[in-house]
Amino acid sequence: MTWIIAEVRMRDYGLSPERQDELWQRWRRGESLTAIARSIGAPLHHLRRFLAQTGRIRPAPARHAPRHLTFTEGEEISRGLAAGSSAQAIARRLQRAASTVSREIARNGGREHYRAQHAQVHAHQCARRPKRAKLATHPKLRRLVEAKLALRWSPEQISGWLRRCFPDDGGMRICQETIYRSLFDPRHQAINRTGTRWLRTGRPMRYPRAIRRRDGRGRLRDMLSIGARPAEVQERLVAGHWEGDLLMGARPSAIATLVERTSRYVLLVALPDGLKTQQVRPHLTRVVSGLPVAVRRSLTWDRGREMAEHRLLTAATGMPVYFCHRRSPWQRGSNENSNGLLRQYLAKSADLRTFTQADLDAIATELNDRPRKLHGFRSPTEVYADLVKAGGALTP
Repeated sequence: MTWIIAEVRMRDYGLSPERQDELWQRWRRGESLTAIARSIGAPLHHLRRFLAQTGRIRPAPARHAPRHLTFTEGEEISRGLAAGSSAQAIARRLQRAASTVSREIARNGGREHYRAQHAQVHAHQCARRPKRAKLATHPKLRRLVEAKLALRWSPEQISGWLRRCFPDDGGMRICQETIYRSLFDPRHQAINRTGTRWLRTGRPMRYPRAIRRRDGRGRLRDMLSIGARPAEVQERLVAGHWEGDLLMGARPSAIATLVERTSRYVLLVALPDGLKTQQVRPHLTRVVSGLPVAVRRSLTWDRGREMAEHRLLTAATGMPVYFCHRRSPWQRGSNENSNGLLRQYLAKSADLRTFTQADLDAIATELNDRPRKLHGFRSPTEVYADLVKAGGALTP
């Protein structure tokens, strides 16, 4: 396959060089595009399109290295050649090495055809970026990289493996950053960019390493860690300790699910208003407040920002809310298992806002009436009813 790298002209979308520089700096610091658009006074869709031209990788700024000859020096060379001066004499006047001047003359037509303007254009063409990527000029290497990406290997693993397998063949080695740039930057045209779906994140563009700044909204404050829960919660001998989370459907729809740890009794809560904490808390408060006091002891939740108003929930229901550790859904194992069972009724692609509370109650009833092996094939409904009558204690 032949790859042709054409000159790519980046559109500025109305952004001056100063605003472009500010955009890149703020983006690398982790600011959101919405905040950047407000700050520099540019339309958000313009910023997105501007960044998409390079896969959100900032191009290296054009600069003139001190070792390179300037256009003024090129004109001096041209005048010296016209006067019959030698390369050494011209170099002395420019205070440059004679070899530098000799190579400049040789690669631009020799003494008879050297012109400063043509030399400058040639230098610009040679310095133009992006150059043909290594993966575009080495088909065997490209095929190997694409094959390993399809096996879900990371670019770092691919780079290390190539160094080990081809220690003496420089043409078969490539650094991980080159692979990333070939995947993210559309200007390279060196590899099948759909390979980004095989990366860990699956993102088609690069994002800054800086932690995205929060604006304070929806932040979880004064959290009670799951480690602070009473010991009776872990034993599952006392009812009234619940686990909860949001079950997502087609964005932005969801419902709240509550599972009682001892009986595995499930409650479903419709969220017709939205997923923000001000929209979730009132519905949870209504459902939890309707529970008997004997089975209203604690609630364990994931670290979702929909529970940012947990203190108000506790004040209204008397039920403290404990939060799992980061990325530890297994600490709400009963809830996770029940959510999996609920997928028989509530598909990920479904708009869960179309389900009324009556619809969800019917689904919960059907699920709670299933016999469970861990209850000796009694249903969660039966076990939950017995626990309520007994004041929450499980009879051995």
